[in-house]
Amino acid sequence: MTNATEERTALYGTHVRLGAKMSPFGGFLMPIQYSGIIDEHRAVRTAVGMFDLSHMGQFVATGEGVEGWLDSLTVNEVATMRPGQARYNIFTNESGGALDDTIIYRLPSRWLVVVNASNTAKMWKWLREGSGKPSGIALDDRTQRSALIALQGPRSIELLQLLTSVDLASIKYYHAAEGVVDGVKAEIARTGYTGEDGFELFIAAGDAKRLWDKLTAEGGRVGLRPAGLGARDVLRLEAGMPLYGHELDETITPLQAGLDWAVKLDKPGFVGKQALIDQRSRGGYDRIAGLVMDGRAPARAGYPVFFDGSAAGEVRSGSPAPALGGKNIATALIADRAAEPGTEIEVEIRGQRHPAHVVALPFYKRSR
Repeated sequence: MTNATEERTALYGTHVRLGAKMSPFGGFLMPIQYSGIIDEHRAVRTAVGMFDLSHMGQFVATGEGVEGWLDSLTVNEVATMRPGQARYNIFTNESGGALDDTIIYRLPSRWLVVVNASNTAKMWKWLREGSGKPSGIALDDRTQRSALIALQGPRSIELLQLLTSVDLASIKYYHAAEGVVDGVKAEIARTGYTGEDGFELFIAAGDAKRLWDKLTAEGGRVGLRPAGLGARDVLRLEAGMPLYGHELDETITPLQAGLDWAVKLDKPGFVGKQALIDQRSRGGYDRIAGLVMDGRAPARAGYPVFFDGSAAGEVRSGSPAPALGGKNIATALIADRAAEPGTEIEVEIRGQRHPAHVVALPFYKRSR
């Protein structure tokens, strides 16, 4: 049973027409799967998968000093971003926990901040009222007016290039350009959440159905499949990418999540900086680790983890991994003493402990 208050993206009717299994996610009714998670996963890893990500929050910031303001709120550098560049970042609270993880895009005359759907209302309120926003900066929540279609997989560029005059090969990974796709004005970003090459197309909501249908019509030649959030979750887990509410939340810091590479403690002050400096200095904190089950039992979020006979943490995400021959993989927030790759641990499943071992993340890396 669905909640009548769940929102629908501009592509909701298209998903229903395609027979997608719909379910609430982040305040929206979203497609979980179409032809099946395994089939959709295979399409992304070998050809092209197409996702509706219009539930994601989209905020546009304009005015003098946006880069300095955003730099003061996030762990990664914003002020050094060049026009056309995108960068993964994390907004933190005073204790260093993650308010949200995001991608920030520097576009001509504006900045685009894309936040998780479940955090859109929280982040909008915080950025407007709790972040010390200078009066000269304007914020626009364009989420309801916009759509986001993602093409992910090794043949994405081949498909998309059929429909645009923009030289897609010239767009580097984590960069973006403005252009037209089959007559639709778009911000074209070479970003994604699957571990594969691909593009995310930011367009007006009113253009979403026509562009989706056109991509579908042209996509048959490259093996395109519509893909739902079920496949997306498996793909991102294989690629070692965090999901907010699982590997990150307001009590889990970027250091604990293994995102040290994104934490620039040498940049000027930002919210949570001192807490993160203190945490790094102390060391010994619980951290996210990758697990592979030794048997066939699957690990699921919330299952207890044991090391050397004692409780050591809990599973945060888990799934069979098609890219690893169906092995059951998981992430867990576990004690530092148990987090070293190669460590043998146990996961408790329905009252029985099953052997597993710690591995380095990511589980899967695409061949370049």
